[in-house]
Amino acid sequence: MVYIGSMFRRFPLLVLLLTSSAFGGEISGKVISIADGDTFTLLTTDKQQVKIRLAEIDAPESGQPYGTKSKQALSGLVFGKDVRVVVQTTDRYGRTVGRPYVGGIDVSAEMVRMGAAWAYREYLRDKALLTIEAEAKVDKRGVWGLSEASIPPWDWRRGLNNAVKRDDNCNIKGNINSTGDRIYHAPGSRSYGATKINESKGERWFCNEAKAKAAGWRTPRH
Repeated sequence: MVYIGSMFRRFPLLVLLLTSSAFGGEISGKVISIADGDTFTLLTTDKQQVKIRLAEIDAPESGQPYGTKSKQALSGLVFGKDVRVVVQTTDRYGRTVGRPYVGGIDVSAEMVRMGAAWAYREYLRDKALLTIEAEAKVDKRGVWGLSEASIPPWDWRRGLNNAVKRDDNCNIKGNINSTGDRIYHAPGSRSYGATKINESKGERWFCNEAKAKAAGWRTPRH
């Protein structure tokens, strides 16, 4: 108690933020940027920038199929809007983890309902999200409407990103360059032989050019 008391006298704002994140509570503000389908930055009413990680859901990674559309879905729900976040905890990256609400909309649940995110099994508290996900899957919304198999983000991050299994017929290289551009190289193209695929970075193999284009890859500009 003595330690906490002296800390509070010296750093009252810091202690307020720490206790809010660790023990629950709410923070409110306007969303000023979107990192991906489950992370955004909130500008609080006292002008503090707080990075928010949506609780209990997991969105596709940026290099994963539907990653860009998931980010766009979250942006449509919260960007530039006043948001109330019910805080659950702080993660290992220092982000505040919580359930955001825009008016009466539960943003975590809405992302799952649209098929823009999975219910995050490892950190799930609200079992209703599993029912919402199952309905999205039946209706083929979002990721569930993709032609290739949907890989949960937690498996993708572990390198189990076999959305398209490589065989002799899937020989189109989906490369991501240093600036983040997604470029596919078909056999016979000028850079095909020199291009190496690193699936842990989100690079992939495609079975045909139509699938490469549908996933957001383009032809080389040369």
